[in-house]
Amino acid sequence: MQQENRAWFLRGVHDGVPIMLGYAAVSFTLGIAARNAGLTPFQAFLTSLLNNASAGEKAGFTVIQANEGYLAMAVMMLIVNARYLLMSCALSQKISPRTGLIPRLIIGFEVTDEIFGASMSVPGMLNPWYSYGLIALALPGWSLGTYFGVVMGNVLPARVVSALSVGLYGMFLAIIIPPARKDRRIAALVAASMAASCAAAYLLPGLSAGMRVIVLTVAISAAAAALCPLKEEDDAV
Repeated sequence: MQQENRAWFLRGVHDGVPIMLGYAAVSFTLGIAARNAGLTPFQAFLTSLLNNASAGEKAGFTVIQANEGYLAMAVMMLIVNARYLLMSCALSQKISPRTGLIPRLIIGFEVTDEIFGASMSVPGMLNPWYSYGLIALALPGWSLGTYFGVVMGNVLPARVVSALSVGLYGMFLAIIIPPARKDRRIAALVAASMAASCAAAYLLPGLSAGMRVIVLTVAISAAAAALCPLKEEDDAV
């Protein structure tokens, strides 16, 4: 069992390298926002260490910069980060019922878009040690990127800082393309999700980005479950 856990951990570390690189680039730009909000490098580092959410952190820094109260901060965080509740529910279905509370809490703490995508792409049940491997690289990449963004973010040209965030989209492509090539249903859902997300941005401008993600996730996943249900043997592990 120990050797199996080690193998899963190393697999997670391997898959976590591009996530770490993408996080370091994106969180670097968040560090600049934290600096503009008046946070010190350590405060920004601690924020990213405890709250791994790009949209959530950016919204939080905006609230701080506007000198809003705790209630405004709590409501903003609930709305922007609500999509992680859906991801956690879906991810819990891939974890063995015998998995204890502590491993579940560790995995739940670090549920991000990229880690969720990488974890869901693992065939069969998810070994918690795979998630530990992802977290071992993603967490320091995110928090240290924010730290250095505060320290030296304003030194780099604005175009360079903006270009760094492109790496995150490349990482998303690396997650969705392999399963989409293997299954036409997944490819169709990816295309439909992209089209629906683009349409929602124009048709529902008053809805926050986090809320749009929730609505589209529920609607598209429900449609996929109804139109393309998995057979019993597909769920067997």
